[in-house]
Amino acid sequence: MIRALFQATTIPGAHPPHNALCLKIYYPAAPTGGEAERMTGVMPADKTAAPLPVVIFCNGINVGMESYHWLAVKLAEAHIVTVLYTHVAETLPGVVGLTPGIDLARVRPDSYGRGPTCTSVQPILDALAQLNDETASPLHNTLDLNRVILGGHSAGGTVALQNGQFFDEVTAVFAYAGHTMASTMLGFAPGTILPIGGKSVLLLRGDRDGVIAASRGRYETGADSPDPIALTFDKACQPTAGQKAYDVLIPGANHFSVAHPLDETTGRFFLDMPITRPAEEIREQIAGLILAFINQQNLNPEQAVIREK
Repeated sequence: MIRALFQATTIPGAHPPHNALCLKIYYPAAPTGGEAERMTGVMPADKTAAPLPVVIFCNGINVGMESYHWLAVKLAEAHIVTVLYTHVAETLPGVVGLTPGIDLARVRPDSYGRGPTCTSVQPILDALAQLNDETASPLHNTLDLNRVILGGHSAGGTVALQNGQFFDEVTAVFAYAGHTMASTMLGFAPGTILPIGGKSVLLLRGDRDGVIAASRGRYETGADSPDPIALTFDKACQPTAGQKAYDVLIPGANHFSVAHPLDETTGRFFLDMPITRPAEEIREQIAGLILAFINQQNLNPEQAVIREK
C-alpha cells in the first residue's frame, strides 16, 4: 500500500507569504489495523527494505504536483520515497506562480557555481531529516538520506541538474525536458551551457517537444541549432569515475508527457506538439527508465535512442 503524508516548512531568508513550502511525501506503508490508524489514516512505513532512497522531484513552472502523482506512486511502489512540493513565489521578476524555487541571483555569469540556485532543496532535506529522527513519525528510521536523487520536469529539471553538485546527500540527478542552456536575459552569451558537476545524470526528452522549440529566443540560438538537452549532455555532463550520464530521446513524446493529468489552465502547454504514441505507454517508459537509472540497472533501449558516457 502506498501512502503519503504532508509536511510544511519555510525557506530561510524568503519573505512571507512566498517563503512557504508544502510537501507531500509518498512512501510504501505497512498497515497495522490499529485504532489510531483508522482515525487518522496515518500508517507506518514498510521498513523491510529500509533505509530507502529518496527522490526530491522539482515541478515545472506552473505545473502542480498533482500532475506528478502518478510518477511518485510508481517510485514509492519500488520502495523509493518520493517528495513532491508546492511553492508559490516569483517565477520571473514581478510574475508570481508555481515554481520549483529558483534563486535568479545565483543564475548569472558572475554568480553561477558559487552555491545552490534552488531555494527549496535544503529546507526539504532538513524536513526529511527531522521526520527520519522523530520516533512518532511514520518515517522514523526509514530514509537513506545519504542516497538522495534530485529529479524534475522542465524548469524543475533544470533546477535538479544545476543543484546536485551542491549537496553531498545527492548521489544522482534526472530531468525530463530539462537542460542547462542559460538565458541571455540573465547576461549569458548566446548558447551558453552551464556546468552541472560530475554526478550520474539521466536526461530524458521527447522528439515532439514544442515548448523547448518555441523557447529558443531565450538563448538566441537559431531554429536549426542542436537541441539544448543534447547540448547539455555533450557539454555539461562530465561524469567522474564510477558515475554515468545518459541522454534518452523518446519517440512520440512531448514536453508534458511526464505530467498527468495536465492542468491546461496554467503553464505553456499550448506551445507543445501532439504526441504520436499512446500517452500511458510513454509514461510507463519514462517511469521504467527512471527506475532503471536509480537502481543502477541497464537502460532498456526499446523505443528510445540512448547515448551514454
